[in-house]
Amino acid sequence: MENLKSLADQLREELTKPGASKPKAEAAKEKSRVSKKAAAGPAEIVQAVQSFDNSNYKAMVHVRFDTKTVDLMNRFKLAAGVDVTKLVAFAVHHLFDTHPELKQTIKHYLQNLEL
Repeated sequence: MENLKSLADQLREELTKPGASKPKAEAAKEKSRVSKKAAAGPAEIVQAVQSFDNSNYKAMVHVRFDTKTVDLMNRFKLAAGVDVTKLVAFAVHHLFDTHPELKQTIKHYLQNLEL
């Protein structure tokens, strides 16, 4: 099941391969965008998300987002090549790593929980 890709993902991979033929107008537009990005360089957080490894994660969690956030995550997927699942997993890990007081809150709750 993990090896199945949607047709859109397959097309994106084909289009991002080096040497893929593109119309001249589109290639010129992309070249100007690439030169602007190359001057700025990829953000450190984007590199961290791209290098985050969630390949061994098996548990699933159903989450709900508002429409604007979903659109933004899908655009980030197209722009950075990062799957939404990886982005959310990275965000949760980053949240708990940068705010250890959240873990303390959980521990405090579990200590006070009466069974």
